[in-house]
Amino acid sequence: MTGDILLNGKKRRMSYGVVAYVTQEDVLLGTLTPREAITYSAKLRLPTTLSNEDIRGIVEGTILEMGLVDCADRVVGNWQMRGISGGEKRRLSIALEILVRPHILFLDEPTSGLDSASAFFVVQALKNISRDGRTVISSIHQPSSEVFALFDDLYLLSGGETVYFGEAKTAVQFFAEAGFPCPSRRNPSDHFLRCINSDFDIVTATLKGSMRLQETDKSDYLMNMATADIKAMLVEKFKRSDYGARARSRLQELSKTHDIEIETIKGSQAGWGKQLVTLTQRSFVNMRRDLGYYWSRIIIYIIVSVSVGTLFFRVGTSYTAILARGACGGFVTGYMTFMSIGGFPSFVEEMKVFTKERLNGHYGVGAFILANFFSSLPFLVAVALITGTITFYMVFQASFAQYVFFCLNLFGCIAMVESCMMIVASLVPNFLMGIITGAGVLGIMMMTAGFFRLLNDLPKVFWRYPISLIGYGAWSLQVSLVIIS
Repeated sequence: MTGDILLNGKKRRMSYGVVAYVTQEDVLLGTLTPREAITYSAKLRLPTTLSNEDIRGIVEGTILEMGLVDCADRVVGNWQMRGISGGEKRRLSIALEILVRPHILFLDEPTSGLDSASAFFVVQALKNISRDGRTVISSIHQPSSEVFALFDDLYLLSGGETVYFGEAKTAVQFFAEAGFPCPSRRNPSDHFLRCINSDFDIVTATLKGSMRLQETDKSDYLMNMATADIKAMLVEKFKRSDYGARARSRLQELSKTHDIEIETIKGSQAGWGKQLVTLTQRSFVNMRRDLGYYWSRIIIYIIVSVSVGTLFFRVGTSYTAILARGACGGFVTGYMTFMSIGGFPSFVEEMKVFTKERLNGHYGVGAFILANFFSSLPFLVAVALITGTITFYMVFQASFAQYVFFCLNLFGCIAMVESCMMIVASLVPNFLMGIITGAGVLGIMMMTAGFFRLLNDLPKVFWRYPISLIGYGAWSLQVSLVIIS
């Protein structure tokens, strides 16, 4: 399928504020409530000239428009929290994109996975949006008769060919004139799909050949004709019909329209600083509520720290304790930082939200990266202090200055691994493959850190320069806690 994309007769980029796109999958932060999600989105995108009261009014109006009043203060839901229903999630996804009142709204199967009642309310909300002077374009499969009655125009495609394009209310008449009338008690959309979906022609022919379909109504053309033949007849009929002529005439008329200008917004209206603050707040709330992001890791860090402290308890500063002190420092900088990979699945979910919002022009890469680092900073400091305090005073018992250096060293190693995992997540968005990739990267760093083979003995062809961040952390601890002590 080829062609040109024209907006009011002109080729143009789908700028921010002109077009919004709602994906088939509901990409949402499960720890937020609908009111919080819409509020953060409003602060990211609405002009900085608007007061908090104005933004709050727009948010409440959007909640009311999309029928989210009853669930506005319940969390969306994720693996650990029970949240709102599928229909409410779908309406929330739409609400997030209509905040800036885009001229055109694209939706990919907005009713997939919903029951008939939820699907009807979602499409009814889209109908109300179209009445507000905006264009709504949606792909949809198997709409109910009530949902079909809400359509203004219908575009039927099969195998990349146009079967029908025109007013939805005249589609039944077109099929009847083509010789394939819709039975009186059948949903029109079901009838259309049965006429143009040729995926099961081979199955039907096989069943007939094996005599498993022995009796068919001779008047039922859907069972006595191949769907591919029906589709071919409909395509040719549409090309020669008045419906096709009207559609082509309308398209030519639109392609010659040059005097209508659409007001576009150059980038996001919110300032970069406001975006950074808003993203930091949102990310911090998500991390604080998501048990899998940091809280579960903090518990594991405490358990492992106590275990390390008991294994190396008061090793002392004698000559025979040098190896034990070095091994303890290597384990802390190696394994303790390796556990940062545990937050990868939660970060991947946040990356999905970022990818969707970036494609829709909400904000840029720089604001997201800095916001993620700033929001994670309190948790990383807590991990470094808790782990460092338990391990240091149970094992090394050195000066306070060495304790501060120990915690700073551990914080730097953990922050570096967190940043490394962010890079892996951007390259491998699947959390399972991402964990495998991240573990492989950290495994290579552990092998080249000098624990298993001295750096001078590493083959220079492949390992000419030390690349292990774990190695740098371990060396600094050895200098501070082994040599200086």
